[in-house]
Amino acid sequence: MATNASILLADDEEKIVRLFGHALREEGYEVVGTTCPLEAKTLLRQRPFDLFVVDNVMPGITGLELLRDLHDAPVERPQVLFMTGHPTIEGAVEAMKLGAFDYLRKPFEVEQLLAASARALQQRAIFAPSSRGLASGDEFESCGIVGRSNAVRCVLEQARVVASSTSTVLINGETGTGKELLARAIHRLSPRRTRPLVKVNCAAIPDNLLESELFGHTRGAFTGALSSKRGRFALADGGSIFLDEIGTLGSALQPKILRVLQEREFEPLGAERTEHVDVRVIAATNRDLAGMVSDGRFLQDLYYRLNVIPLRLPPLRERPEDIPALVEHFLRKHNGRGIDDSAMKVLMRHGWPGNVRELENTIERAVVLATGRVIGPECVAIPTLPSSDGPPLPSMSLKGNVDWVERETVRRALAAVHGVKKDAASLVGISQRALSYYLSKHDLE
Repeated sequence: MATNASILLADDEEKIVRLFGHALREEGYEVVGTTCPLEAKTLLRQRPFDLFVVDNVMPGITGLELLRDLHDAPVERPQVLFMTGHPTIEGAVEAMKLGAFDYLRKPFEVEQLLAASARALQQRAIFAPSSRGLASGDEFESCGIVGRSNAVRCVLEQARVVASSTSTVLINGETGTGKELLARAIHRLSPRRTRPLVKVNCAAIPDNLLESELFGHTRGAFTGALSSKRGRFALADGGSIFLDEIGTLGSALQPKILRVLQEREFEPLGAERTEHVDVRVIAATNRDLAGMVSDGRFLQDLYYRLNVIPLRLPPLRERPEDIPALVEHFLRKHNGRGIDDSAMKVLMRHGWPGNVRELENTIERAVVLATGRVIGPECVAIPTLPSSDGPPLPSMSLKGNVDWVERETVRRALAAVHGVKKDAASLVGISQRALSYYLSKHDLE
């Protein structure tokens, strides 16, 4: 028997509830089964469950509606496995955005459900609050990750726990938040620390060269291939590979990356042999991959394979309390001596669209410009991009800017009403359910 984790199973077909319920109980789980979605809704509000396995098409209330309702439930949110006999890309994307761990297309074998349940519960254990408390951050500072805010400490605690596994990690975060630093820290804390961490910036290499960089090639595989070359996956064998800007992968390469993740094998360009690798994949992106799946620009199965352990690095504007510690860190790094209170106030007021990277550049420039022992406000004047249409936005990405406006509006409304959700919803002009959706979407809970 594996575990006594509690599972709520909801499907309007009684035979499915009996079949799946019996199989899950055989694995040692405590299972509550129901064919009534209204009863499922009531149960989710009465007691906590570790996992919620739910069908989408049911009379009265759909599975997607039950997922939306979870945001307002008074108990701790369970992991979710979403089942449907009528799969669509739009439905899959919405289920994942609402927090579903996996999306199972009917019909499927009982073994698939058991495997997905085990993975979902394993991830729940990883992200559950640790009895040791949140990570202090000390073990990450050697990698350049500095922060004492709860937002950062939660991410570091999750990273510390997942480092010991071999699961694929997907780090989400805006440009300049430190995604590569977090990937390096995960590798250094893992059992693979003595083996290489191979880094690949997918956006910096043209598509026609990236395949050769990743998988290697044989002599004569293409014009100019004068000798054979090992690819980055082969070089990372036994260690980890960091695929930065994974959202820029072209459509031709995406199935090949998926194959490596599924089978741990590939063929170098021009080769007739298959190579096998033992490699832990850590990927990073500042793009909305779920939205790209919906638009048909990113392979759905690849997204699921990458998103096994999702980590989100918050932008600096969401953790301004970390700015003083970061300033001190960068002053030491760039041989600065000190900074006066008025200069610090200037730094605290800035929105930092370029995040930690922009802050470091500002401090390095201030150290160079300062003529005295202490940096004054005149040295931390922050240049902005010229614009005739109002204040600068975080990026040139429309989706990124919309997300930023949503997040900032909700965050500031909550701050203005001291965290009272009902008042925040009224201030913003939306319903409490809509507010709960935005809180979950932007990790503002």
